[in-house]
Formats: sequence, C-alpha cells, structure tokens
Amino acid sequence: LATALLIGCDDHSKPAAAAMGPMPVDVVTVQQSDVPVSNEWVGTIDGFVNAQIQPQVTGYLIKQNYREGSVVQKGQVLFEIDPRPFQATLQQAEGQLGQAKGSVGQAQAQLELAKINVNRDTPLAAEHAIAQSQLDTEKQQAAQAEANVASAQASVATAQAAIANAKINLGFTEVRSLITGVAGQATTQVGNLVGPQTILTAVSQLDPIKVYFSISDSQYLALTHRSSQGNANLLRASSDLPLTLTLANGSPFPHTGHIIFVDRQMNQQTGAIRIAASFPNPGNILRPGQFGRVQAQTEVQ
Repeated sequence: LATALLIGCDDHSKPAAAAMGPMPVDVVTVQQSDVPVSNEWVGTIDGFVNAQIQPQVTGYLIKQNYREGSVVQKGQVLFEIDPRPFQATLQQAEGQLGQAKGSVGQAQAQLELAKINVNRDTPLAAEHAIAQSQLDTEKQQAAQAEANVASAQASVATAQAAIANAKINLGFTEVRSLITGVAGQATTQVGNLVGPQTILTAVSQLDPIKVYFSISDSQYLALTHRSSQGNANLLRASSDLPLTLTLANGSPFPHTGHIIFVDRQMNQQTGAIRIAASFPNPGNILRPGQFGRVQAQTEVQ
C-alpha cells in the first residue's frame, strides 16, 4: 500500500503530455486518361535485299573490279571471266551464218531454174511435144528445190540463234551486280576456275534495311486490334504502328520503321509469329547480323 501511494504521488507530480497536431498529408487530383502499353522484342537486322553474285558461264576469273565493302551500283561489272573462248564461239557461229546464207542463195537459184523449166515445158507437154514424164521430173525438181530453200532458211535461223546465244555468253563474262548495295568480301581469287555454282560475293541493299522479330500470339492479337480495329491486316495499317529501334549500345535509332511482312502462320513450337519491319538507314549505319530491340504500342488501356 505504501509503495502504491508513492507511485501515485510520482505520477501526479509529472506534467501532462502535450496534445499532438494534425498529421501532414499530400493531396493530388486524380484524372482519368488513356495509357499506352508498349512491348519490346529482340530483333535481328538483315539486308532489305541480299543478292548472291554468281557467274552464268564457266571460265577462269581474270579480274576483280570492285573494292570489297564498298557501295556498288546495279549493273556495275564486279568480276571478269576470260572472254577468249566465247569470242571464238561467236566467230564460229558468224561463219556458220555466212555459209547458211550462201546455201539459201544457191537453193533459191535452183528453185528459180526449176520453175523456169516447168513453165517452159508445161505447154509443150500439153501439145505432146515432150514426154509427160519429163515435165513430171521437172515439177519434182522444183518441189525439191523449194524444200531446199526452206531448209537453208531454217539453217540461217539456227545460225542466227547460235550467234545470239554466243553474244549472251560473251556478255556473261562480265559478272555484274544485280542490285545497288554494299558488296561483301570476294570468296574466289583471280585465276580460279569458276562456274554457275560458284558464289563470287554477295551484295546487300542496306537503305532501307529489314529487322526481323517474333511476337507471341496474344501480342499479335493485341497489335492487330490496335492497328486496324480487328481487320487483322497489319500490312495495310502499318503506317498507324510506328516502330522504334534501340541499338545494342542502348542508344535509340533516330528513324522509325513500319511492318512490311507478317508470316503466314504461327510457329507451333514457340507460339510466336515472325514479323519484318523496314527502317530507313541513311549512311548504312545498320548492318546485317546486328541485334536491336524493337518497341511498339500494342494496346491502349
């Protein structure tokens, strides 16, 4: 009891605690708005067009006319094959054409003579001045002469075709670029025997350039709905879906792209569909084989 009284005396001796003030709070005004939802995919960069340069005739490579890694123009001569065998073939075909034309002239002369004989002896045979068998022989000779003319004319056409083919093959000794783009390293050295199966180099069109990436089934459906409101035509509505590209060093690529290809089916093993985008590439900064991250808004919540 004494202890309790002492404690009570101690409590009454302490001053009353001060009343606490209001708690400070932050106040914001909530506003409703649409929020775009973006997705990101890993993309592989490839040339817009990749052309393998292969000769169309067989021969020895005698010259390389371009600098590896440089920009080449469509139709530019990249390699030269020894043209001498093809020039000889062309000259031979031209000689055969001359012989064929000579045969045509000879056959036509024989035909004219046979016609003269028939025209002269026809009334004589009618008057029984000559034997009918002689006229029949002359008519047969005229028919044979006419057939000889046709055969000689066919030989002329064959020789002309051989000349055209020889000229084409001679032209193929200059191996030209099929597109304008950046030419790669030569895979065959001067002096080697090359043929239609030999790949001499490759040329890639880099401006614009393609970026391939794969998206999931759900992302594809969201992207389709976002682009064309359910039309399921990403190509037609590609202008409404700007794509951005982040390079491997984390810097954003300054140009936006658009979808140019959507695969015909989903990959059943991965559940994804392959898409290709086209990006402007002035200065050929992007190169085939690089990687980047493609971003696009798939939906708006």
